[in-house]
Amino acid sequence: MKVAVTGATGFVGSRLIQRLHREGHTILVLTRNTTFAQKVFPSGAFPNLEIVAYTPTQSGSWQSAIALCDAVVNLAGEPIGEGRWTPERKQEILNSRKLGTQKIVEAIVSANPKPTVLVNASAIGFYGTSETATFDETSLSGNDFLAEVCQAWEAEATKVKDTGVRLVILRFGIVLGNGGALAKMIPPFKLFAGGPIGTGRQWFSWIHVDDLVNLILQALTKPEIEGVYNATAPNPVRMADLSHSLGEVMHRPSWLPVPSFAMEALLGDGAIVVLEGQKVLPKRTVETGFEYRYPNLQSALKEILK
Repeated sequence: MKVAVTGATGFVGSRLIQRLHREGHTILVLTRNTTFAQKVFPSGAFPNLEIVAYTPTQSGSWQSAIALCDAVVNLAGEPIGEGRWTPERKQEILNSRKLGTQKIVEAIVSANPKPTVLVNASAIGFYGTSETATFDETSLSGNDFLAEVCQAWEAEATKVKDTGVRLVILRFGIVLGNGGALAKMIPPFKLFAGGPIGTGRQWFSWIHVDDLVNLILQALTKPEIEGVYNATAPNPVRMADLSHSLGEVMHRPSWLPVPSFAMEALLGDGAIVVLEGQKVLPKRTVETGFEYRYPNLQSALKEILK
């Protein structure tokens, strides 16, 4: 296949590109920063990869490149866990997803021939936060800021179905691997100062990055896969259990809690992601027959930290 990918230089995107390359697919990388993309994906190592500059929230000549692709994977979006959520920052987070997806769909609508499938990222923030509820793909949306962002994001992606293009929306949990959220949690443990964040009772719904990449590939290649799927492992844990497992795997203590006010001082409103959390089960994902390589946290952490 020829696959167009946005967000390709990010933590998940770069892992996906490596896998697509290994499997012999041709790749179109849509990026705001071509110089950086060329460093991440040098032409000598990635001969079947083309880099096209684009402005995610604006129409442009880049959209014509979509016409030559069999599939599109849309992973682009401003990071939610970096910096305080000022009103301007919240607008950036929303626009990068809502307008970014709108412009991708616009490109697909005008493409001839059209790609056959759009795999669009979303997030389990769709469900809102809770210490007691359990969510699956049939659950209603929450009503906080992240839930509203996910609703707007998915609503734009859904418009692609009017053109007969198959749509798969993957609601990402917290992705574990060499980077992302785990990269921020490991340094305190190395310094023997690790421990649960906040109360420790909040749920942590996670997925190993390799399982996520496999899920994206399944969505690309299996025509019967359509609609919304939770991209989480089948065994979510509470934050205290995550800290305990991380300490065990790293042979470090895990008793020094990170107080909520410290996270709020660092992240502002963004602290809600780690301080409140939600228990999300991948019911539809499991029903497809998808086989997780890392269904349990301990095995995932051991692989990542080996």
